[in-house]
Amino acid sequence: MPTTPNPDPDEDDRHDDLPPPEPVYYSEQALLGALLLEPHRHRDVTGIGAGSFSYAAHGAVFTAISTLPAPDPVQHAQNTTWLNQVLAAAREQARGLTGPYLHTLISACPQPRHAAAYARMVEADHARRTLRGQAQHLAQTAIDPTLPHPVPKVFAEADALAEIAHNLGVRFPPRPGSPPRAPAPPPHPHLDSRKEALDEERLLLATATTHPAEIEQMRWLTDRDFTDPLHGGLWTCLTSLNRRGAPIDPVTVLWEAQQRGLTTEIVPADLIHCLSVPAGSAAYCGERVLERAVLATAHEVGCRIKAFTADPATTPYQLVLGSRRALADLSAVRTRWNHATSPATPAAKSARRSSSAPPRAGPPRTAAPPVRISR
Repeated sequence: MPTTPNPDPDEDDRHDDLPPPEPVYYSEQALLGALLLEPHRHRDVTGIGAGSFSYAAHGAVFTAISTLPAPDPVQHAQNTTWLNQVLAAAREQARGLTGPYLHTLISACPQPRHAAAYARMVEADHARRTLRGQAQHLAQTAIDPTLPHPVPKVFAEADALAEIAHNLGVRFPPRPGSPPRAPAPPPHPHLDSRKEALDEERLLLATATTHPAEIEQMRWLTDRDFTDPLHGGLWTCLTSLNRRGAPIDPVTVLWEAQQRGLTTEIVPADLIHCLSVPAGSAAYCGERVLERAVLATAHEVGCRIKAFTADPATTPYQLVLGSRRALADLSAVRTRWNHATSPATPAAKSARRSSSAPPRAGPPRTAAPPVRISR
């Protein structure tokens, strides 16, 4: 954020290498000019504060105007006493401010009576920047390798983002218009070792095949949660067989995969071998798969909302609509995560005790066999 705006950005050759100011720069100038010309207009300005300005110096001028007593209109029209007071107060926060720049602000205001409209523009742009910053926090948190337990942190960042979107919706009510243009999907984040993810997905498929009773307790897992679409397809085979009450073993899973057109991607002998070597707990591996899905979804949602805010043609209400729709995708996987990690009910505990599945005490101790199940 610039600390002192350039009084004449179009003519200062020393700043030719800098990008031109955004439209909000001129909205901020016009608003401050209106308040310097007619200080009583300040009572018409709502919804913004010093932090709403994109330039720190503009925020300092606004703070000075807001804190100093308004001058007598007749005396203000005859001398610059109040303007000098504003300059002195603002320079406590922005030492580079000069008297000529206050006059630049005044000359930049087309109509002081439009102060409320200028303030609305400043508020809208500040909301856009705030939403973009929080969306970036969400996306970065989702791929932060230093977090030992990233999911709770991701959900906290998502809640903060939802609160910003809610407040934006309150300040900018619905208006006719289309949803924001869908941005290009971000690249899939490398949340951890792809080999590790694939190994755990294979372990899950093998253990669920050997102990199909656990499949019923894992309705919170879907085929879309898998890193490898082929593994997701095989999980669909398992859940379909379980739902129909059909026998489940490596051969029946292979046959179901054939009925679903997956055998073109599978070496049958390799699949039979892979599904015959269970290790660890299916529920534990399933939670690991779901955790990756949560983080990948959070990263995608953060990037999508950030892309909405980068489009200057997107209105504030379109930002609200797009953000709510994006966050709904994360909310859906969050619901499944809560179901997966919530304490088991007495009935579920009884079913788990009667199952022959290994105890869910921690990560599997046996590594996945180096078997290739796809060409």
